[in-house]
Amino acid sequence: MEKIAVFGGTFNPIHNGHLHLVKSFAEILQVNRALIIPTGTPPHKQVHDLAPAADRLAMCRLAVAGSNLFEIDDMEIRRGGASYTSVTLKQLKTLYPESELFLITGEDMFTTLADWHDSQTIFSLATICAAPRNKDGITHLLQYAGQLRKQGAKTIVKPVPYLPISSTMVRKAVREEKDISGLVPVAVEAYIRTNKLYLR
Repeated sequence: MEKIAVFGGTFNPIHNGHLHLVKSFAEILQVNRALIIPTGTPPHKQVHDLAPAADRLAMCRLAVAGSNLFEIDDMEIRRGGASYTSVTLKQLKTLYPESELFLITGEDMFTTLADWHDSQTIFSLATICAAPRNKDGITHLLQYAGQLRKQGAKTIVKPVPYLPISSTMVRKAVREEKDISGLVPVAVEAYIRTNKLYLR
């Protein structure tokens, strides 16, 4: 059975921490492909400096260009409206009915999963994978994973080394005209500079 890692987010912009997390789980799980799916409209948070979907999609594509593992899927952007993970997983299950889906999440997202839109559908369609932000966070994640399993979820928690990078950090550095070369792929940095993103 084919294994597919699924990683969604605003990717505003995509950065090296995102790629590190997915690569790490892809190796742990031995997946056949890793789908990165940028949201159209994020339902969980309001982002005042959200770049247009076309720019976020373009940066995702640049970030993984030449990779044999990563694929970018724009289904949520094409779908329009709020991007719900449950709807996306149902669509992926229709596209890949014989595949096993693994939803990759960061610590913050993992610990709010029970409150997500139609969380039971998420639990039924994918194994939820998470990694802590620091070595102390693993205990909390494992405890929460136990709660999710009682609700029918399948979970995998691994101590993947955390890269302390966030999209907020990248945007702030751009506004302050600081170097972001260690935070995002080279092609993404060039795109941000060329298109004058995140300057205000």
